[in-house]
Amino acid sequence: MKGAVENEGEELKGVVSLELLKENMADFAKEREWDQFHTPRNLLLALVGEVGELSEIFQWKGEVPKGLPNWEEKEKEHLGEELSDVLLYLVRLSDICGIDLGIAALRKLELNAIKYPVSLSKGSSKKSTTLLCKSTTTTSTNINISNESEDGVTDDLL
Repeated sequence: MKGAVENEGEELKGVVSLELLKENMADFAKEREWDQFHTPRNLLLALVGEVGELSEIFQWKGEVPKGLPNWEEKEKEHLGEELSDVLLYLVRLSDICGIDLGIAALRKLELNAIKYPVSLSKGSSKKSTTLLCKSTTTTSTNINISNESEDGVTDDLL
């Protein structure tokens, strides 16, 4: 992995793909002969640890406004590092598990759009089960989505 951030700054802003991160993480692990340690379980536990480190940053700050206007640059930089750790472990875990994270995320957004229709969820923080109860009392239409895996097991989402 040569110069991961060769063109740092404005030039890279908004153009880093999951595929690029996946390739760079794979190269990084291969160069260090770490593939042997990158099992799904180990990567998941590392990811959880990094989420804990991310949580510590916010632990005693109370509610924080968008954009972090009262944070020092050093705090924002630390936050960026911890967010990056979480992202990189997530990308690596999805790669090792053979999951296309981008496709999975887009699919999940589509499922959530069905699970949380605008007409029922706009401006509400209620769980989907509460929204669906409201929906079934006002309309006779029920949405049924199932996700059948290769082994035939069905995971009903609604």
